[in-house]
Amino acid sequence: MKTIIDFIRRWTLPVAMVAGVVAYFLFTALPWPDGTYHIAEEVLSVVQPTLLFLMLFLSFCKIHLRDLSFKTWYWWLLLIQVSLFALFAAILYFMPDHPSKILIESAMLCFLCPTAAAAVVFTVKLGGSAASVTTYTLLINFVVAILAPLVLPLVHPQEGVSFLPAFWIISKRIFPVLILPLFTAVALEKVWPKLHQLCASSKDAAFYLWVCTLTLAIVVTTKSLVHDPSPVIYQVGIALIAFVGCVAQFWMGRKIGRKYGEQVVGGQSLGQKNNVFIIWLGYTFLSPITALSGGFFAIWQNVVNAYLLYKKERAERQ
Repeated sequence: MKTIIDFIRRWTLPVAMVAGVVAYFLFTALPWPDGTYHIAEEVLSVVQPTLLFLMLFLSFCKIHLRDLSFKTWYWWLLLIQVSLFALFAAILYFMPDHPSKILIESAMLCFLCPTAAAAVVFTVKLGGSAASVTTYTLLINFVVAILAPLVLPLVHPQEGVSFLPAFWIISKRIFPVLILPLFTAVALEKVWPKLHQLCASSKDAAFYLWVCTLTLAIVVTTKSLVHDPSPVIYQVGIALIAFVGCVAQFWMGRKIGRKYGEQVVGGQSLGQKNNVFIIWLGYTFLSPITALSGGFFAIWQNVVNAYLLYKKERAERQ
């Protein structure tokens, strides 16, 4: 039994990913009564954001607002995301009938997507600064909230979709996830300092909440991949695009961060994406098949994170 527990602790992320895939196929294989799937989706729609809120709340309890400060090297991270997004958007704008339009849109989403709010949890687990990655997460989410409504309607015009409606729709998806847990943590510190300190002292609670969130995210990803009617050739192409985009951003972020003594923060800031947001953007503003890029990106980024965590734990054991 101890061997099994040690194995799960050492390979937490791969185990969570496999558990998500198995859970989906096991659930769909059982003869549930009519309406069960709908109920499960409703429950999932409540459980996922609740876990995310608790995870971020515990993480933000460890941060003081005075620690959130803009650092000049963030400009390099912003430049990478914005310039590559702009490059793919320009290709789509000037060549709207390009034969590889689906793949270009998928690549654009992989670089446009903001840092996941959950990046703070894994950054702390890898020994990075929670305040630094939180600052960049807030910054890039604000930039995307402005940039996406301006550009996406140009590269993929839709009737009735202009800047203001798109800005409002995107803002409703981004800011509550970030601002509400941060506001709650700050308010608790003022109103109930002892409880705030107790929450801040929790060592790995946020990480294991994130593992539960990851398992549920893989369940949703597996469902989207299984039920997607797109030709296999497109699915393979999008999977490769997501892989290259994921690895490239982790590599560039870590390389830039290393020069400023924040390698972990740089890698997580660029490489850890809000995959649900990618999927939603694809369905809402672009060709629906591009939503697959979010599912594949979720798989690749967690493979990378599992490797990084393995390297860190191996170094600590030596």
